[in-house]
This record gives sequence, C-alpha cells and structure tokens, in this order.
Amino acid sequence: QASLVESGGGLVQAGGSLRLSCTASGRPYSSHVMGWFRQAPGKEREFVSSIRWGGGRTYYADSVKGRASISKDTTNYAIILQIDNLKPDDTAIYYCGLGSGPQEFRTWGQGTQVTVSS
Repeated sequence: QASLVESGGGLVQAGGSLRLSCTASGRPYSSHVMGWFRQAPGKEREFVSSIRWGGGRTYYADSVKGRASISKDTTNYAIILQIDNLKPDDTAIYYCGLGSGPQEFRTWGQGTQVTVSS
C-alpha cells in the first residue's frame, strides 16, 4: 500500500499564497485520484481539491474554486496544490489522500498545518 508524505504547510498572512505538495511512495494507477481534504478545529474534515492521475481531470470545492490550482508531477509521483488569496477560514490541517474517486480516499498522509493570520 502506498504511503503519502505532505509538505508545505505553515503560517501565512491573509491574502497570501501557499503551495502544498504530496508525494506518493509508488506510482499511482491511472484510475487513482489524489487530492486534499482539510479539517479545521471543531469541524468535520472537508474536501478541498483532487486530480485524477490518468488524464488529469481536476475537482475543487466551492470554498476554494477560483483561488486554488491542483497539478501533478508524474516524475515524482506527486501533486501540488496552490491556494491564492488565503483567508483565515482556510486555517486547518490539510490531509493528502489517495483513492478511487474524486472524494473517496482510502490512503491518507499525516497532515500538515496551515494557519492563515488576519
């Protein structure tokens, strides 16, 4: 089973940008989807964005649509999520996932904290 390692979290000012990376330990299948969920304190985990490994179709939550861009790095079995115009509401632990559907992940990374200061 593949493992996932996230990087790129930290403290960012509102209005700024962040880039999160997630690297898989092995090559995902073309049918696989990799992406991101996030969980803010006291809230349920929610979908952010994902990308299908084969073909590259992308998916976005309404909360980040127009501000986020997800891409894949096929050489390194990685995905990159960039979110611009960050808001304090984007503060959360961001988890990378791998699965068979745009929001159906069975393998998870350990999570990376993103804090947006106002």
